[in-house]
Amino acid sequence: MPLRGILFDLDGTLVDTAPDLCGTIQDMQSDRGVELTAYSDIEHLASGGARLLLKAGFGLEMHYPEFPAMRAEFLERYEARIARESAVYSGIMPMLNEIKACGAQWGIVTNKPYYLAEKLVHELGLNLGCSVLIGGDTAEKPKPSPLPCLMAAGEMRLPTEQCVMIGDDERDVVAGREAGMLTVAVEYGYIASPIYQWGADAVVKTAHDLAKWLEIRM
Repeated sequence: MPLRGILFDLDGTLVDTAPDLCGTIQDMQSDRGVELTAYSDIEHLASGGARLLLKAGFGLEMHYPEFPAMRAEFLERYEARIARESAVYSGIMPMLNEIKACGAQWGIVTNKPYYLAEKLVHELGLNLGCSVLIGGDTAEKPKPSPLPCLMAAGEMRLPTEQCVMIGDDERDVVAGREAGMLTVAVEYGYIASPIYQWGADAVVKTAHDLAKWLEIRM
């Protein structure tokens, strides 16, 4: 059965958002006179969002009393610079155009809060042609729950067996698999654990390799 619904994670899969996410933490450190954490030391944490970056930059855990205020500040600062340095990965836009040309649909399933995902998608022009956008607060639970993937398939009016979930985090693979979809892990993203242990149906090194994989199955 050919694939008709192509679902992507956002950060580290469609867009290199690490420069702005990590830059937000560095801005907060700078304003507080704290030594800046090197970009190379935190780039791989970008998919973890505020939670992991605040831990890396300030040693904050979620149960600390100051965490909610720091998270709120992080999100406000990040929203202000959301697409300053972030960019769509090379090869992604032609692939998305080809998906539409083949008569299939593509969408985004991210754990990023919806309002931030929507803003980023619009500023980078990814809203054009996108059939569905599911944020981390859209479904009852975020990935690795299958609920966001199931919601996306429902909005596209497609059976899950005709869909694939693509991402750079184990949560993407777990969510897609439990939703009854094929799964693809991308090595070019923010890999924080051994990618070949996730159990994805395929692992690709570049966006160009991903396009070739999709071409065979559409």
